[in-house]
Amino acid sequence: MEKSVATLDRGATCSSWNYCGQRLASGTVDGDVAVFDTRDPAASSSLTCISKFKVNEAAILKIVWVPPEYGDAVACISTDGSLSLWEEVVEDAQSLQWKLRNSFKSNSSQVLDVQFGVSTLGSRMVVACSDGRVKVYDLLDPLDLRNWQLQAEFHNVIDSVSTFGKASCLSASVSWNPKRGESQESSFVLGFNSNKPQLNSSKIWEFDLAHQRWLPVAELALPEDKGDQVYAVAWAPNIGRPYEVIAVATHKGIGIWHVGLAPDLNGWLSVEKVASLSGHEGEVWQIEWDTSGMTLASTGTDGMVKLWQSNLNGVWHDQAAFKLTP
Repeated sequence: MEKSVATLDRGATCSSWNYCGQRLASGTVDGDVAVFDTRDPAASSSLTCISKFKVNEAAILKIVWVPPEYGDAVACISTDGSLSLWEEVVEDAQSLQWKLRNSFKSNSSQVLDVQFGVSTLGSRMVVACSDGRVKVYDLLDPLDLRNWQLQAEFHNVIDSVSTFGKASCLSASVSWNPKRGESQESSFVLGFNSNKPQLNSSKIWEFDLAHQRWLPVAELALPEDKGDQVYAVAWAPNIGRPYEVIAVATHKGIGIWHVGLAPDLNGWLSVEKVASLSGHEGEVWQIEWDTSGMTLASTGTDGMVKLWQSNLNGVWHDQAAFKLTP
Protein backbone atom coordinates (compact mmCIF):
# COMPACT_ATOMS: atom_id res chain seq x y z
CA MET A 1 0.00 0.00 0.00
CA GLU A 2 1.44 3.36 -1.03
CA LYS A 3 1.41 6.19 1.52
CA SER A 4 2.14 9.86 0.98
CA VAL A 5 4.88 11.22 3.25
CA ALA A 6 5.09 14.79 1.94
CA THR A 7 3.14 17.22 -0.22
CA LEU A 8 5.27 19.23 -2.62
CA ASP A 9 4.42 22.73 -3.79
CA ARG A 10 2.47 23.18 -6.99
CA GLY A 11 4.98 23.58 -9.78
CA ALA A 12 7.51 21.17 -8.26
CA THR A 13 9.99 20.05 -10.93
CA CYS A 14 12.41 17.76 -9.08
CA SER A 15 13.27 16.29 -5.69
CA SER A 16 16.18 14.58 -3.95
CA TRP A 17 16.25 12.35 -0.88
CA ASN A 18 19.02 12.55 1.73
CA TYR A 19 19.42 9.04 3.13
CA CYS A 20 21.72 10.08 5.98
CA GLY A 21 19.72 13.04 7.21
CA GLN A 22 16.29 11.62 6.33
CA ARG A 23 15.48 14.83 4.50
CA LEU A 24 13.87 15.71 1.21
CA ALA A 25 14.66 18.72 -1.00
CA SER A 26 12.42 19.78 -3.86
CA GLY A 27 12.76 22.44 -6.56
CA THR A 28 10.05 24.40 -8.36
CA VAL A 29 9.46 26.08 -11.69
CA ASP A 30 9.80 29.43 -9.88
CA GLY A 31 13.39 28.70 -8.81
CA ASP A 32 12.59 27.95 -5.16
CA VAL A 33 13.90 25.05 -3.07
CA ALA A 34 11.96 23.58 -0.16
CA VAL A 35 13.54 21.31 2.46
CA PHE A 36 11.41 18.75 4.30
CA ASP A 37 12.39 17.06 7.56
CA THR A 38 10.94 14.79 10.24
CA ARG A 39 10.16 17.04 13.16
CA ASP A 40 8.51 14.31 15.21
CA PRO A 41 10.83 11.26 15.50
CA ALA A 42 7.83 9.12 16.44
CA ALA A 43 6.24 9.94 13.07
CA SER A 44 9.19 9.00 10.91
CA SER A 45 7.01 8.58 7.83
CA SER A 46 5.75 12.15 7.90
CA LEU A 47 7.80 15.03 6.51
CA THR A 48 7.26 18.72 7.19
CA CYS A 49 8.60 21.68 5.19
CA ILE A 50 11.08 23.40 7.51
CA SER A 51 12.65 25.92 5.15
CA LYS A 52 12.28 27.46 1.71
CA PHE A 53 14.71 29.68 -0.20
CA LYS A 54 15.11 31.28 -3.62
CA VAL A 55 17.88 29.80 -5.78
CA ASN A 56 17.25 31.34 -9.17
CA GLU A 57 14.66 33.15 -11.26
CA ALA A 58 14.84 30.18 -13.63
CA ALA A 59 13.26 26.80 -12.87
CA ILE A 60 15.18 24.20 -10.89
CA LEU A 61 16.12 21.28 -13.11
CA LYS A 62 17.87 19.02 -10.59
CA ILE A 63 18.88 18.88 -6.91
CA VAL A 64 21.73 16.76 -5.50
CA TRP A 65 22.75 16.49 -1.84
CA VAL A 66 26.42 17.02 -1.00
CA PRO A 67 28.03 14.11 0.94
CA PRO A 68 26.94 14.48 4.59
CA GLU A 69 30.49 14.67 5.94
CA TYR A 70 30.76 18.09 4.29
CA GLY A 71 27.66 19.52 5.92
CA ASP A 72 24.00 19.95 5.06
CA ALA A 73 24.24 21.27 1.52
CA VAL A 74 22.66 20.85 -1.91
CA ALA A 75 23.71 21.49 -5.49
CA CYS A 76 21.04 22.99 -7.73
CA ILE A 77 20.99 22.94 -11.53
CA SER A 78 18.73 25.54 -13.11
CA THR A 79 17.24 25.66 -16.59
CA ASP A 80 19.47 28.66 -17.42
CA GLY A 81 22.40 26.21 -17.31
CA SER A 82 23.86 27.39 -14.01
CA LEU A 83 24.97 25.32 -11.03
CA SER A 84 24.87 26.66 -7.48
CA LEU A 85 25.86 25.22 -4.10
CA TRP A 86 23.80 26.07 -1.02
CA GLU A 87 24.59 25.22 2.61
CA GLU A 88 22.49 25.33 5.76
CA VAL A 89 24.46 27.38 8.29
CA VAL A 90 24.13 29.54 11.37
CA GLU A 91 25.44 33.09 11.05
CA ASP A 92 25.58 35.82 13.72
CA ALA A 93 23.71 33.67 16.27
CA GLN A 94 20.64 33.61 14.00
CA SER A 95 18.55 30.57 13.20
CA LEU A 96 19.58 28.09 10.52
CA GLN A 97 19.57 29.62 7.05
CA TRP A 98 20.49 28.41 3.58
CA LYS A 99 23.37 30.43 2.11
CA LEU A 100 24.88 30.46 -1.38
CA ARG A 101 28.40 28.99 -1.21
CA ASN A 102 29.44 28.86 -4.86
CA SER A 103 28.07 29.15 -8.37
CA PHE A 104 29.28 27.84 -11.72
CA LYS A 105 28.14 29.13 -15.10
CA SER A 106 29.60 29.12 -18.59
CA ASN A 107 28.67 31.26 -21.56
CA SER A 108 29.36 28.39 -23.94
CA SER A 109 27.57 25.48 -22.26
CA GLN A 110 24.96 24.49 -19.72
CA VAL A 111 25.26 22.16 -16.75
CA LEU A 112 23.25 18.96 -17.30
CA ASP A 113 24.19 16.85 -14.29
CA VAL A 114 26.34 16.99 -11.16
CA GLN A 115 27.36 14.30 -8.68
CA PHE A 116 29.72 14.12 -5.71
CA GLY A 117 32.27 11.48 -4.81
CA VAL A 118 34.78 10.91 -2.04
CA SER A 119 38.40 10.04 -2.82
CA THR A 120 41.58 9.57 -0.81
CA LEU A 121 42.16 13.31 -1.21
CA GLY A 122 38.70 14.45 -0.13
CA SER A 123 35.51 15.39 -1.96
CA ARG A 124 35.21 15.60 -5.72
CA MET A 125 32.46 16.98 -7.92
CA VAL A 126 31.91 15.89 -11.50
CA VAL A 127 29.89 18.15 -13.81
CA ALA A 128 28.55 17.10 -17.21
CA CYS A 129 27.93 19.93 -19.68
CA SER A 130 25.83 20.41 -22.80
CA ASP A 131 28.91 20.61 -25.08
CA GLY A 132 29.89 17.05 -24.11
CA ARG A 133 32.62 18.10 -21.73
CA VAL A 134 33.18 16.63 -18.30
CA LYS A 135 34.61 18.84 -15.55
CA VAL A 136 35.99 17.48 -12.30
CA TYR A 137 36.47 19.77 -9.30
CA ASP A 138 38.34 19.14 -6.03
CA LEU A 139 37.21 20.63 -2.74
CA LEU A 140 40.36 22.26 -1.38
CA ASP A 141 39.06 22.83 2.14
CA PRO A 142 36.62 20.24 3.60
CA LEU A 143 35.22 22.93 5.90
CA ASP A 144 34.55 25.45 3.14
CA LEU A 145 32.25 24.62 0.23
CA ARG A 146 33.26 27.88 -1.43
CA ASN A 147 36.73 26.59 -2.22
CA TRP A 148 36.62 24.38 -5.34
CA GLN A 149 39.36 23.98 -7.94
CA LEU A 150 39.00 22.63 -11.49
CA GLN A 151 41.06 19.43 -11.50
CA ALA A 152 40.36 18.06 -15.00
CA GLU A 153 38.30 18.65 -18.14
CA PHE A 154 37.74 16.14 -20.95
CA HIS A 155 35.17 14.65 -23.35
CA ASN A 156 33.33 11.40 -22.69
CA VAL A 157 35.20 9.56 -25.46
CA ILE A 158 37.56 6.61 -25.32
CA ASP A 159 39.99 7.84 -27.95
CA SER A 160 41.45 11.07 -26.59
CA VAL A 161 42.29 12.28 -30.11
CA SER A 162 38.76 11.80 -31.40
CA THR A 163 37.52 14.82 -33.30
CA PHE A 164 33.93 15.67 -34.03
CA GLY A 165 31.87 18.73 -34.74
CA LYS A 166 30.05 20.80 -32.20
CA ALA A 167 28.12 18.57 -29.83
CA SER A 168 24.59 19.26 -28.69
CA CYS A 169 23.62 17.34 -25.56
CA LEU A 170 20.07 17.32 -24.23
CA SER A 171 20.91 15.50 -21.00
CA ALA A 172 23.62 13.59 -19.20
CA SER A 173 23.78 11.20 -16.27
CA VAL A 174 26.63 10.64 -13.82
CA SER A 175 26.93 8.08 -11.02
CA TRP A 176 29.93 7.72 -8.72
CA ASN A 177 31.24 4.40 -7.49
CA PRO A 178 29.67 4.38 -4.01
CA LYS A 179 32.47 2.23 -2.55
CA ARG A 180 34.54 4.25 -0.08
CA GLY A 181 37.82 2.62 0.85
CA GLU A 182 41.17 4.17 1.69
CA SER A 183 42.76 2.33 -1.24
CA GLN A 184 39.87 3.07 -3.59
CA GLU A 185 40.55 5.73 -6.17
CA SER A 186 37.77 7.85 -7.60
CA SER A 187 35.68 6.33 -10.39
CA PHE A 188 32.34 7.15 -11.97
CA VAL A 189 30.15 6.13 -14.90
CA LEU A 190 28.85 8.71 -17.37
CA GLY A 191 26.59 8.69 -20.40
CA PHE A 192 25.18 11.43 -22.67
CA ASN A 193 22.01 11.97 -24.65
CA SER A 194 23.55 13.84 -27.57
CA ASN A 195 23.83 14.10 -31.32
CA LYS A 196 27.33 12.59 -31.26
CA PRO A 197 27.52 8.77 -31.01
CA GLN A 198 31.08 8.93 -29.61
CA LEU A 199 29.83 10.78 -26.51
CA ASN A 200 26.73 8.76 -25.76
CA SER A 201 27.79 5.31 -24.61
CA SER A 202 28.26 4.93 -20.86
CA LYS A 203 31.90 4.80 -19.88
CA ILE A 204 33.60 4.21 -16.54
CA TRP A 205 36.29 6.76 -15.72
CA GLU A 206 38.92 6.11 -13.06
CA PHE A 207 41.50 8.46 -11.64
CA ASP A 208 45.09 7.38 -12.30
CA LEU A 209 46.88 8.63 -9.20
CA ALA A 210 50.37 7.95 -10.59
CA HIS A 211 49.83 10.15 -13.65
CA GLN A 212 47.19 12.47 -12.17
CA ARG A 213 44.70 11.97 -14.97
CA TRP A 214 41.34 10.37 -15.70
CA LEU A 215 41.27 7.25 -17.87
CA PRO A 216 38.37 5.29 -19.40
CA VAL A 217 38.49 1.72 -18.08
CA ALA A 218 35.23 0.25 -19.43
CA GLU A 219 32.43 0.91 -21.91
CA LEU A 220 28.95 -0.35 -21.06
CA ALA A 221 27.52 -0.91 -24.52
CA LEU A 222 27.32 -3.79 -26.95
CA PRO A 223 29.00 -3.09 -30.34
CA GLU A 224 25.64 -2.43 -32.01
CA ASP A 225 24.50 -0.12 -29.20
CA LYS A 226 27.49 2.19 -28.77
CA GLY A 227 25.78 5.15 -30.42
CA ASP A 228 22.56 4.84 -28.43
CA GLN A 229 21.62 7.90 -26.41
CA VAL A 230 21.86 7.31 -22.67
CA TYR A 231 19.14 8.71 -20.42
CA ALA A 232 20.29 7.53 -16.99
CA VAL A 233 23.01 5.53 -15.22
CA ALA A 234 23.16 4.19 -11.67
CA TRP A 235 26.08 2.46 -9.92
CA ALA A 236 24.86 -0.01 -7.28
CA PRO A 237 26.35 -0.13 -3.77
CA ASN A 238 28.51 -3.24 -3.37
CA ILE A 239 27.88 -5.26 -0.22
CA GLY A 240 30.41 -7.99 -0.96
CA ARG A 241 29.93 -9.04 -4.56
CA PRO A 242 33.09 -10.00 -6.53
CA TYR A 243 31.95 -7.57 -9.25
CA GLU A 244 30.22 -4.22 -9.60
CA VAL A 245 26.65 -3.76 -10.87
CA ILE A 246 25.65 -0.77 -13.00
CA ALA A 247 22.29 0.01 -14.61
CA VAL A 248 22.08 1.95 -17.89
CA ALA A 249 18.84 3.27 -19.41
CA THR A 250 18.49 3.93 -23.16
CA HIS A 251 15.53 3.94 -25.55
CA LYS A 252 15.89 0.14 -25.65
CA GLY A 253 15.18 -0.22 -21.94
CA ILE A 254 17.39 -0.76 -18.89
CA GLY A 255 20.57 -2.79 -19.18
CA ILE A 256 22.11 -4.44 -16.12
CA TRP A 257 25.88 -4.77 -16.35
CA HIS A 258 28.42 -6.70 -14.31
CA VAL A 259 31.85 -5.09 -14.17
CA GLY A 260 34.96 -6.96 -13.02
CA LEU A 261 37.13 -5.62 -10.24
CA ALA A 262 40.56 -6.52 -11.63
CA PRO A 263 41.84 -4.72 -14.76
CA ASP A 264 43.59 -6.58 -17.56
CA LEU A 265 47.12 -5.81 -18.79
CA ASN A 266 45.78 -2.78 -20.69
CA GLY A 267 43.96 -1.42 -17.68
CA TRP A 268 40.47 -2.35 -18.89
CA LEU A 269 37.78 -3.94 -16.74
CA SER A 270 35.72 -6.89 -17.97
CA VAL A 271 32.04 -6.13 -18.62
CA GLU A 272 28.99 -8.32 -19.21
CA LYS A 273 25.42 -7.36 -19.90
CA VAL A 274 23.40 -9.79 -17.78
CA ALA A 275 19.86 -8.47 -18.23
CA SER A 276 17.65 -6.19 -20.31
CA LEU A 277 14.68 -4.83 -18.41
CA SER A 278 11.60 -3.68 -20.31
CA GLY A 279 8.10 -2.78 -19.27
CA HIS A 280 7.93 0.99 -19.34
CA GLU A 281 5.82 2.51 -22.10
CA GLY A 282 8.20 5.17 -23.29
CA GLU A 283 11.61 6.37 -22.22
CA VAL A 284 13.14 5.72 -18.80
CA TRP A 285 14.56 8.97 -17.44
CA GLN A 286 15.56 8.09 -13.89
CA ILE A 287 16.93 4.99 -12.16
CA GLU A 288 18.23 4.58 -8.63
CA TRP A 289 19.41 1.73 -6.41
CA ASP A 290 18.44 1.23 -2.79
CA THR A 291 21.18 1.40 -0.15
CA SER A 292 21.75 -2.37 -0.31
CA GLY A 293 22.27 -2.39 -4.07
CA MET A 294 19.68 -5.14 -4.45
CA THR A 295 16.62 -3.24 -5.70
CA LEU A 296 16.49 -0.85 -8.64
CA ALA A 297 13.76 1.78 -9.00
CA SER A 298 12.92 3.26 -12.40
CA THR A 299 10.51 5.85 -13.75
CA GLY A 300 9.95 7.59 -17.04
CA THR A 301 7.57 9.28 -19.43
CA ASP A 302 4.75 6.80 -18.73
CA GLY A 303 4.47 8.03 -15.14
CA MET A 304 5.07 4.55 -13.74
CA VAL A 305 7.48 3.64 -10.96
CA LYS A 306 8.84 0.11 -11.14
CA LEU A 307 10.97 -1.80 -8.64
CA TRP A 308 13.27 -4.46 -10.08
CA GLN A 309 15.04 -7.34 -8.32
CA SER A 310 17.05 -10.38 -9.29
CA ASN A 311 16.21 -13.85 -7.96
CA LEU A 312 18.79 -16.38 -6.78
CA ASN A 313 19.22 -17.61 -10.36
CA GLY A 314 20.10 -14.12 -11.60
CA VAL A 315 16.79 -13.60 -13.40
CA TRP A 316 15.48 -10.04 -13.11
CA HIS A 317 11.80 -9.21 -12.73
CA ASP A 318 9.65 -6.25 -11.75
CA GLN A 319 8.78 -6.75 -8.09
CA ALA A 320 6.28 -3.90 -7.88
CA ALA A 321 4.82 -1.11 -9.99
CA PHE A 322 2.57 1.86 -9.33
CA LYS A 323 1.33 4.91 -11.17
CA LEU A 324 2.40 8.39 -10.11
CA THR A 325 -0.62 10.57 -9.49
CA PRO A 326 -0.59 14.08 -11.06
